[in-house]
Amino acid sequence: MKTAVILALAAALLPAFALAADPGSPTALAKKGQAERGKAAYAVCSACHLPSGAGRPDGLYPQLAGQHASVLIKQMLDIRTGLRDNPTMYPFVQEITDPLVLADIAAHIEHLCIPANNGRYEGPDAAKRIKQGKQLYERQCSACHGKHGAGHSEKLYPVIAGQHYKYLLRQMTDIREGRRRNTDPSMVKIIKPYTDEQLVAVSAYQASLTMPGALCK
Repeated sequence: MKTAVILALAAALLPAFALAADPGSPTALAKKGQAERGKAAYAVCSACHLPSGAGRPDGLYPQLAGQHASVLIKQMLDIRTGLRDNPTMYPFVQEITDPLVLADIAAHIEHLCIPANNGRYEGPDAAKRIKQGKQLYERQCSACHGKHGAGHSEKLYPVIAGQHYKYLLRQMTDIREGRRRNTDPSMVKIIKPYTDEQLVAVSAYQASLTMPGALCK
């Protein structure tokens, strides 16, 4: 099923650039991304996201390593088709005309270990913020993103463990304010009533999550 999701999303990069309505659709392009091939193609991405996929602790560029390939493909497709506004990424995804190359890049990123030194919330009240964020996360986020922030490949829920605090805060703020238009409606409903303080708290907790066995050694 995981492969079917990736293939369906990759198929959407054909000239029509249509979104795959059903990740399991039989019309999915019969191509599978290979991490080894994707390593070379990822070189253009590494200038911002780094060869390790770690991005930047200040949150300007997200941590990508270990992210589900299906999620990566979906987000790049949304940027390309205008469903997600990202002027920095747009020129790069426009250059990827071969759906197999996209699948290869996503496969390579998915196989990268997650760096352990992601940007965290560093305020003097960090312990309090993280405790508050944990309560919010366990009540409203863990059902989709998992106890350890592992997400769900088939449902297109991203890995959030190891993500930079400032990136998480910016994205959730954009979701609350309606600036991130490709977000799952259920997540919009959850985040919409959050105060600034709650967004800080849940972002701080999410940035503290680690996935067992996924960290770089």
